[in-house]
Amino acid sequence: MRHKDLGIWRTWTWAEVAREVRDFALGLGELGLKRGDKVAIVGRNRPKLYWSMAAIQSWGGVPVPVYSDSVADEMAYVLEHAEASMAVVEDQEQVDKLLSVSERLPHLAHVIYDEPRGLRDYDHSRMHSFEEVQEIGRKAGAEPAKVKALEEAIALGKGGDLAIMLYTSGTTGRPKGVMLSNDNVIVSAKNGGLFDGLTETEETIAYLPLAWVGDNIFSYAQSYVLGFCVNCPESAETVVEDRREIGTSYAFAPPRVYENLLTQTMVRMEDAGPFKKRMFDYFLGVAKQWGEKILNKEPVPLWARLRYAVGEVLVYGPLKNRFGLTNIRVGYTAGEAIGPEIFKFFRSLGINLKQLYGQTEASVYITAQPDGEIYADTVGKPNIDVEVKIDDSGEVLYRSPGVFLGYFKDPEKTAETKTADGWVRSGDAGFFDPKTGHLKIIDRAKDVGKLRSGALFAPKYIENKLKFYPNIKEAVAFGQDRDFVTCFLNIDLTAVGSWAERNNVSYGSYQELAGHREVLKTLKEHVDEVNRSLAEEPLMGGAQIRRFLVLHKELDADDGELTRTQKVRRGFIAERYLPLVEALYDGSKRGRIRTEVTFEDGRKGVIEGDVEIIDMTVHPVAGQAFREAAE
Repeated sequence: MRHKDLGIWRTWTWAEVAREVRDFALGLGELGLKRGDKVAIVGRNRPKLYWSMAAIQSWGGVPVPVYSDSVADEMAYVLEHAEASMAVVEDQEQVDKLLSVSERLPHLAHVIYDEPRGLRDYDHSRMHSFEEVQEIGRKAGAEPAKVKALEEAIALGKGGDLAIMLYTSGTTGRPKGVMLSNDNVIVSAKNGGLFDGLTETEETIAYLPLAWVGDNIFSYAQSYVLGFCVNCPESAETVVEDRREIGTSYAFAPPRVYENLLTQTMVRMEDAGPFKKRMFDYFLGVAKQWGEKILNKEPVPLWARLRYAVGEVLVYGPLKNRFGLTNIRVGYTAGEAIGPEIFKFFRSLGINLKQLYGQTEASVYITAQPDGEIYADTVGKPNIDVEVKIDDSGEVLYRSPGVFLGYFKDPEKTAETKTADGWVRSGDAGFFDPKTGHLKIIDRAKDVGKLRSGALFAPKYIENKLKFYPNIKEAVAFGQDRDFVTCFLNIDLTAVGSWAERNNVSYGSYQELAGHREVLKTLKEHVDEVNRSLAEEPLMGGAQIRRFLVLHKELDADDGELTRTQKVRRGFIAERYLPLVEALYDGSKRGRIRTEVTFEDGRKGVIEGDVEIIDMTVHPVAGQAFREAAE
């Protein structure tokens, strides 16, 4: 393991990690940790928090990772629901959150912290530093009876025992505690490694939220099962630089990370000189035409290979180095659908980016793309030991060794999701492509619907097309049982702010920039391009966007509009901004809204906005004229 602190990488061998975990486990035993006890883990990706999970599991306890950016109320709900008896947290910020809701947590007996800064004058009757607990453990380690008790606890562990509880992001309501067994986690980690030929030589960087199942499998379980090195970055802001220093060979990121990398790249190139910009655009065109074919080892003319090789030296190589992806052997994107254009962009640079379809309830793995079978519009074939089928309604069902035990304290939801014979209802609509045998996910099953005309409406598909543009950060589409499709947009403040700076456009707030005439004109052009691309697809041509507006504020997880994994809570947004939704459909030219917001320090405030509604042109659907003539 490695951790970068104050600019220096510190390393631990497996033997050293074993000692760290053992000391902490013995210390937890002295504090009263017992088999089945739940322990919250709150913080960023730090070695001590990963060691804590192993130490807790040594006794048969159950780690419950919590999103570190959760507000106090969200954190209190998870700890209260899980009945956590202890919490291992990163720093003063997380301690303060726990103390502010301590009256709701009667089971919480001890809080252990990693970073002592700012905590010296706190009441330490129930608080301990990580080192203090380890020191307690070292003293206990001098007593053979206590060492034997830990060894016996480890030996008692079974594959079917509860290993970890991970709470869902709560897209449609309160988060649910997903219970995963040791077998769920270990078999899934092993099969994922077999699928991609991963070995102990891999280097990966741990930066995803600890509470996300992806981090638990890729940064924790797989490192133990396969033996590769996990690197913890210095901070969220230094991930790309730290990844570049390490030379990551195995990477995983949700689409938003790739979207941000693309946005930053395009913004920087707008600031580049004319020669560099022309060179960048030219070689991107070469990559778009030939890059994926070269990566897939398809036949490519020699002259195209030579041009691509020059582009590798001048553009693609420096770009990959800038992203910290030079040494990538396997890269995955998952969590939600990635825009095909974004996916193809990275693959065209020679990055072996693949799509994976998974869920917390599956211990991640459902389908993945085998090397040589990479398609932008599919999520691959069933992973090792995974069965997938489509029911009559179009919903994807799966069964595998990774299928969860159930939802904690919620047998009714468990029965709704998991059948008696082990099949899990994914909640996603999809189908198998008859040509490739790959699974295609259309959208969340509950979100896929139809317009009144009968045309298919898949909001996420439309939203991903919009988010390909660097200056569109978020999009929310509406249309279910309506006459036409409309949408809300959020501008990307980095991209649009850079444009404003280059063009000497002054603005005082996000709201002012989002309503700027030139910004609206550019967004209208983007929406028109999306409509043209939808018109070329007979299945989706009827779902072109008729009207849109730019929201007066950014969608925010603290305001409940996004989940902690940055997924849109479409139903909540439709309800919260109902006056704007109605304005989009009643022919209004403007809409006014007053919205309560939550600031970083927990204070509440109000933002009022008066937004313009833009009307769009709808294009003829491919093949429509021919069909009408035939009729």
